[in-house]
This record gives sequence, C-alpha cells and structure tokens, in this order.
Amino acid sequence: MTEAGSGPLILGIESSCDETGIGIVRGHTLLANEVASSVEEHIRFGGVVPEVASRAHLEALVPTLERACAGADIDLAELDGIAVTAGPGLMGALVVGLAGAKALAYALDKPLYGVNHLAGHVAVDLLDHGSLPDPCVALLVSGGHTSLLLVEDVATKITEIGSTIDDAAGEAYDKVARVLGLPYPGGPHIDRAATGDRRFIRFPRGLTAPKDLVRHRFDFSFSGLKTAVARWVEARERDGEPVPVADVAASFQEAVCDVLSAKAMDACQAYGSQDLLIGGGVAANSRLRALLAERAAALGIRLRTPRPILCTDNGAMIAALGSEIVSRGGRPSSLDIGAHSSLPVSTVLL
Repeated sequence: MTEAGSGPLILGIESSCDETGIGIVRGHTLLANEVASSVEEHIRFGGVVPEVASRAHLEALVPTLERACAGADIDLAELDGIAVTAGPGLMGALVVGLAGAKALAYALDKPLYGVNHLAGHVAVDLLDHGSLPDPCVALLVSGGHTSLLLVEDVATKITEIGSTIDDAAGEAYDKVARVLGLPYPGGPHIDRAATGDRRFIRFPRGLTAPKDLVRHRFDFSFSGLKTAVARWVEARERDGEPVPVADVAASFQEAVCDVLSAKAMDACQAYGSQDLLIGGGVAANSRLRALLAERAAALGIRLRTPRPILCTDNGAMIAALGSEIVSRGGRPSSLDIGAHSSLPVSTVLL
C-alpha cells in the first residue's frame, strides 16, 4: 500500500457524461477534486443531451483545472503523469476530455494514460480505504451502468460477471421520478421522497426467478420494474385516486436495492470474496447502503463504501487509477489513442 503523501503525482480528467471532473492525487492521497456539473442545463430535457454536455465540457475544462491546481497547491510541471477517461461514455464528451489531456501531455512532456471509466469507479476506493484485497467484488451502479465486477488487479485485471440487460438502475430512477412528478435527476429525489412504507406495493424483482438464474444469475433488469410502477400510477390516476408518492417511491426503491444487494452478496459467495466494493452515483443511495451493510454483516462480508462525493463521476477516480497504473510500472498510452464509447471494463488501459 502506498503511504500517505507518497507515490506518483497524477492529474485525472473525467468527461464521460455531464460532469467535468479534475482530480489530483499523490499515491493514495487525494489533493484536489473539482467537479463542474452541467446537470442544470439538462433538467428541462429530462435527461442528458450529448451535444449540450460536450459544449459544457469545453467551457468548464480550463476553469476546473485551474481550481484543482490551486486547491492542491501544485504546478502542472510537477506532475508525473496525466490520466484521462477514454471510455465508456458519450463520444463527444469523451473527445473533449481526451483532447485536453493530450494537449497537456504534449505541452508538458508528461506521459498520458487513457483509462477505463468503470475501472476508475473501482480505483477511487483506494483513496478512502487503501489497497484492494485480492479478489474483490465490485458493484457499480449509475445512470448508465449497473455491473458486477470481479477485481483481481485494479490496474490490469477486471472481469465483468454481470450487467444490466436493459435499463441501468439510475436510468430507472430517472424514469420513475418523471412518472411521480419528481425532478431530474431522479436518484436523489426518489431517495428523499421514499419516506413511506417499503412494503406498500410488491413491485417485481427482475431476473430473480429460478428460470432466470440459469442464464442471468448476476445480471440485472429494471425495465419491467419501471413499467410496473408506471402502470400502477396510471391505474391510480385513472380511478381518480391520489398517488401516495412516499409509498410508491419507497416500494420502488426497495425493489431496486433488494435485487442489487442480493445479487452482490451472491457474487461474493460464488467467487470467494470477503470484500464488496460499491461505486457509481446510485452507490450514494441511503437505502442501498443500509441494505448492503445489513446483508454483508450477516454473511461476514466487509463492505467498502467510498464517500458519497466520490461515488458520482469525478476526476479523483481517474487520477487514482492512473496513480495505481504508474505505481505498477504500466506503459503510457500513445497520443494517437481515440475515445471508445463502449470500452469494455476488461480494458483498463488503452
């Protein structure tokens, strides 16, 4: 494990969706984590508009970089390397961050590391808890991804053992929030609204029937759940009855968190891991954290939960991954690398 304050000094740039993130780490020590979000520009559309996100990254990249350098009290010339998200994500948004990182690497004559966004969500845990055990299971839950990963080496070997076959969990939150008349993004608003009875409605748990476990034991599906909530609300409104938002939100959230936590526990047991790491924006959800903690404790599994601010997309996670790669002697990327919108998590470094 890298001692606090030691290790390579790495700048991380994240621009895969609607957050422009710049992070600076030294080893496993976080020096700066600045994020400029364009979420307010997407609210009226009810979701992220790629062209709007790309333009926002262009406008935010330099000011966010300046704030990070000032906060870390470092000069760019001191860097040992620059890490940047090369995928997966929105193509236009990725290109902006990648172009900025290439320009810096070229101008400063520093090595460039084009890394995987999902692997970054795993690596950010290093900043809170130090080196990862071998092996470790990671549950990544966000607006675009819901995955179970077997992490054998965060810098070189990550295997996807399960993923969503339709809507990601965060996407389902956004769509259900719209049905309930709650603002975008749906995750935090549903979490706050879910003060009712979690057992009020038994919404479906996707891919948990015995027949589903044959092919989709560690996979997820939230499309049917989203549809079930919409039909329940439509029927209530058609009958002229008020919709109990607190109860519906709590029941929906319980269905999501029940499936996520149950499959995560199953994966830990199946792969012999005594440690579960969570990451992604939905990993900040209060009910998911509580249910995971309860079930992990019952099975003797150690739960690693990064600070909520490090769960959402940020530059610190990319810097942390870059630092780990540099510490292991990983090769730098070529300045010719391109963005890959569907980069598999097994490709940690381009």
